[in-house]
Formats: sequence, structure tokens, C-alpha cells
Amino acid sequence: MTKIYEEISKLSDKFRTMAYGLTTDKNEVNESVQELMLYLLQMNPVTLKAIYDKDGIDGVTRYGAVALRRALTSPRSNYFYKYRKYYTHIDSLTSEVTYNNKEETEMTTTYHKHLYNLPNDIVDNYQWTSLERIDKALDSFSWYDTKVFQLYYYENNTLDSLAKKTGISRNSLFTTIDKVRTELKYILSE
Repeated sequence: MTKIYEEISKLSDKFRTMAYGLTTDKNEVNESVQELMLYLLQMNPVTLKAIYDKDGIDGVTRYGAVALRRALTSPRSNYFYKYRKYYTHIDSLTSEVTYNNKEETEMTTTYHKHLYNLPNDIVDNYQWTSLERIDKALDSFSWYDTKVFQLYYYENNTLDSLAKKTGISRNSLFTTIDKVRTELKYILSE
């Protein structure tokens, strides 16, 4: 398998050239090729070896080309969720307004894909305000309901892991969390 991985590592320039056929953005090309290499390294070794044994490095190249095309064109690919969806969201939050004439009647809005343009104060303020409202609302619940809700949401536990930690049945935990969530929605909507 080491030999196969060594040969795959030599294909990165070839995959970059293929990616330039699908997009012209240098960052997208580099990120998609990096994601493809990670995909090939994490793929089932038996499947990868079968592809290599059947068609050699050309088969791996063709397989990588299909995976690369899917990554850059499919909204369900890992690449889309890690990179494109995130930067599209940032684009909607950042803008720069410039005035074209001295009377300031015409405006042009341009968008930039830079993280330093993200308005942190708006996002952070909204997030903390929501969390403070939830914490204040949780004060009106019993200590048991509050603690179960906090263990589930604040510490990112699953119902199964929380049931193992606390010794409380999964169904009882679900009922409690669902009840608190429903009441919180009602309280916070007022």
C-alpha cells in the first residue's frame, strides 16, 4: 500500500491541472485537490488496491478525476460543506459600499471573500444575547431539568452517552430534554 500512496502523492500536479478545467480560482483548486488527496488516503485500502491492481495508476487517476469533479460541482460533497458553503455565507455578511460621485447618490456594493471582513461584533453579540436569554429562561426550570438540558446541549452529549454517564434511562432523558426545549421555544418567542 505504501507504493500506491507514494504514486498517488505524485499525482497532485495532475489533479491541480484537472481542477483548473472546472474552476479558475487558485484557492478552490488547491483546497479541492487537498480534499481529494485526503479522500484517497482515507478511502478503503481494499477498494484502492483493487482499482490499482486492475488499471494501475491510470485507474487511480481516473477515479480521482471523477471524485474531483463531484467535489467541485456537487452541493452534497465534503468539499462543498467544508469550503464553498462557508464562504458563500461569509459573502452574504460582508460588503463594502463606495460612492461613485460627489453628490453621493449612486452606490456600488462589492463583496469580498476575506475572513477579516466578517463583522465579528454582530455575530458574537447575537450569539451571546441568545445564550444569555436561554440561561435566564433556564433559571425558571427545576434543577433537574436545567442540569439535564445543559449536559445535553452545552457539553454536546448524545442521549446514549448521557444515559451511560448519569444512569438515567435514555427515554427519560429524551422526555425531559424535549419538554424543556418545547417550553424554551414558547418562553423565548414571547
